[in-house]
Amino acid sequence: MKYQQLPASFYQGARERLAAQLPNGGVAVFFSNDIYPTSADGTLPFKQASDIFYLSGVDQEESILVVFPSAQQKAFREILFVRETNEHIAVWEGAKLTKSQAQEQTGIQNIQWVSQFETIMRVVMNEATTLCLNDNAHTRATIEVETREMRWNEKLRKDYPNHTISRVAPIMHHLRAIKTQDEIDQLQRAINITRQGYERVMKMIKPGVMEYEIQAEFAHEFLRNGSRGFAYTPIVASGANACVLHYIANDMPCQDGDLILMDVGAEYGNYNADMTRCIPVNGKFTPRQRDVYNAVLRVMEGAKKLLRPGVMMSDYHTQVGDMMQKELIGLGLISNEEAKNPLAYKKYFMHGTSHFLGLDVHDVGDWNIPIAAGNVFTVEPGIYIPEENIGIRIENNVVVTDGDVLDMFADFPTTVEEIELMMSK
Repeated sequence: MKYQQLPASFYQGARERLAAQLPNGGVAVFFSNDIYPTSADGTLPFKQASDIFYLSGVDQEESILVVFPSAQQKAFREILFVRETNEHIAVWEGAKLTKSQAQEQTGIQNIQWVSQFETIMRVVMNEATTLCLNDNAHTRATIEVETREMRWNEKLRKDYPNHTISRVAPIMHHLRAIKTQDEIDQLQRAINITRQGYERVMKMIKPGVMEYEIQAEFAHEFLRNGSRGFAYTPIVASGANACVLHYIANDMPCQDGDLILMDVGAEYGNYNADMTRCIPVNGKFTPRQRDVYNAVLRVMEGAKKLLRPGVMMSDYHTQVGDMMQKELIGLGLISNEEAKNPLAYKKYFMHGTSHFLGLDVHDVGDWNIPIAAGNVFTVEPGIYIPEENIGIRIENNVVVTDGDVLDMFADFPTTVEEIELMMSK
């Protein structure tokens, strides 16, 4: 395994927390992702479905997890189905998990081959009363391709039409939003690798370098430190490109006098970092760039102080908007008259300030309940001025505690002076 795995005790705890919230007689079923085809005999790299990974740590295709806490027989309370290996698979793909390896990794004692799933499910469903099916309920998800989970959910509904159907996604969103120390440690590993990538590129950026060369330096540093690569498609945006929020072409030269916005994070063990820094290509901010940068930085620092248990995210974003409004007035971008509209700031700061972070970059969580200790968020205000070729976003990742947030990037250069000093080396 390329990455340091979490202990089996973490996955046992996750399943126990899930079991405590399932209805009596409820059986929850979770499926791996597919390996998606491209063309000819090509495939995309496998990416495990986050929920089955959260509950088991199994990082291979064709796995199925069944959780049935009220089963009379203990053996049926947790069942993991994995793909059976053979000599051909071992030669061409590499051996898959054995039953004993799966037991050790997950803490689940009843390990079966996936070929036995339907037979065993008939026994399980004879006792169960409610079928708890999972789905991708993320509010920003756009799903045009049928997933393995969707196919199997439909089959289970047809096979057991007289069972009550219940959704397990709301439970998973609640559980995954509260990170344990094991998860925070894994996120910190992803963040440490990300920081090393930024340290590498900040020493090589100069006028004339191509955006894709910077991306390549990140990739090199991430892979050599045990990451499987980028947590998301990297944004390396110089000059006016930085005003395109999801600019991913990364194919332009960096010009003397411009800023470059880099929104790049590493993945580690399926957990994701999400960091943004904006630096001067020639190593020195102009007075205007410095003023805009410091305005964004003040909003970021102010936003971190607002993230406290009990606060509603809607109220948090409103307060951050008020802070940004004042900064934009100070920069001469909006007038006092325009500021009578509380959303005037959205002309120059059009995206949200924070989102959940974890096994998914835009991780799951309930936006309609108060912030809680253990939530992990990005904090990423920005100001985008296309007419000045200035786009600045500063983004750190923080853990909500009962006191001040834990800034997981706290020791990385953030101020104008720190950035200029680092680039001078």
